[in-house]
Order: sequence, then C-alpha cells, then structure tokens
Amino acid sequence: MKPNHLANQPIGIFDSGIGGLTVANALVKHLPRENIVYFGDTAHMPYGDKSAAAIQAYAVKIAHMLLQQECKLILIACNTASAAAYDLVKEYIGSKAIVMDVIAPVIRLLKENYAKKRVGLIGTRQTVNSNIYKKKVDELNLDIALSSYATNLLASAIEEFGNHHVIDTLLNVYLSDPNLQQIDALVLACTHYPIIKERIFAHYKTPLDIIDSSDIVAQAVKTKLEKNNLLNMNGDSIKHFYVSDYTETFATNAKLFFGNNITLEHYPLWD
Repeated sequence: MKPNHLANQPIGIFDSGIGGLTVANALVKHLPRENIVYFGDTAHMPYGDKSAAAIQAYAVKIAHMLLQQECKLILIACNTASAAAYDLVKEYIGSKAIVMDVIAPVIRLLKENYAKKRVGLIGTRQTVNSNIYKKKVDELNLDIALSSYATNLLASAIEEFGNHHVIDTLLNVYLSDPNLQQIDALVLACTHYPIIKERIFAHYKTPLDIIDSSDIVAQAVKTKLEKNNLLNMNGDSIKHFYVSDYTETFATNAKLFFGNNITLEHYPLWD
C-alpha cells in the first residue's frame, strides 16, 4: 500500500477540560508516532449543565479550529459533546477529516461482552438525559439491562481537586443509588472519571468491571487510521495543547500526563 501523504497530519482531540487528557494519554500509548492537537474548552467547563444547543455551538467552533490545524481525524473526547454534537460536527466537517466520538467504541464493547448482563452507567446530566447509551444498547437487542445515573458534580470536582480524597464524599452519595447496585460492570461515561477510577472501584464491595473508555477509544482510533491508510509511521509525536481559558488545573494535569515538555496556548473561542 502506498504511503498516504495525509498520514503525518495531526489527530485533533477536544473536551470541556482535563477529561479528554485521559483519552489523549491512551492515544499516545497506542499510537506513539501520532502528532496531537488538543483543545480544552475550559472557559465553558463543565458541559454537563449546558444546553445541547450551546454544546453544539462550542463543538462546531472547536472543530473549525482543528480543521485549520489540518487534523486528519477529529475525536470528540467528551461523552456530553459526543451525545449532543457528534452528528452536527460530522455534517460540518464533511469529507475534510474523519470524525469519531467516545460512545460508539463503548457500545461495541458492550455488544461483544455484556449480553444478558446488568450494566450501570455514570455520566453528566446532559449525557444521561440524552438517553443515547440506552437507545444504542436497546438497539443491540442483547438483553443488556442498563441503569444510568447522573453524577453531575463529579466532573467539576475532578477538574478542581483531581484525584483527591475529597471526591470520596461525592462517590459515597452517587454510587449508593439503588440503580448502581448488583451490577456486573460500570461504564464511566465521562472522560474525567478515569482519573478517579481506583476510588470508584474501591467503593464497591464486590468485584465488577470498570469500563474506562480511554483505551477502548484509542484502539478504535488506531483501527480507523489503519483502515484509511492514515497511520503516521514516521512522526515525532508533537503535542500541542490549546485552552479557551488558561487554568492552573489544566496546565498541571497536562504536565502530569505528558511531562513538562508541552506547548500550552490560550485560544479564546469567540474572539
């Protein structure tokens, strides 16, 4: 197969804040040669309490910016934005780049591994109220009993405190909900949540599978690039980070995931 001259173009990733860094980190592990352009919409974080129309406006604006960066693939690394804006972003982008979300790879995993099982799901209010996971799971017709619960303050708390024990108080309230008991697996339907994955696992007294989308999505991106002959075999893994509002929390977490050698630029969305 001939080398594709577009292969050296970057992968674009966006999220409302630091959550998508978990996905970006997994992407770097699975695709060490790929160049990354990351946009954290910290000015509008959290997306979970925004209207679908507002999220769609942010998502299209960010997608436009990532197109200007000549991204070959744009990954919506946010469940809330994936639920509210994936179809619109895909329509806006057209054939200029591949568009992926973080929901489809998880649904594929549930299809392959969780027929006739009880699965819990936690996410923002916007993600849960969109009912997108429930609709897609029901379409599988595999008798998967999915129980979703909105844990709306978690993303903001993680953005503020990171993996700090203060989070345990929120988890004690949220994870004691009857809908999240006696389950075989728990879907972390927010890319912030893998940061506190061990705390979530520790809350449950009986073993269960924690479904963290980061590695699942990274593998799906790799497969998509392979299929389209867009894998970067010779890249230097240059990582460029943009934020719509500079915050110490984002800067600290970006360095925690990727070391001190990162470029972080302020890029106001509406200027």
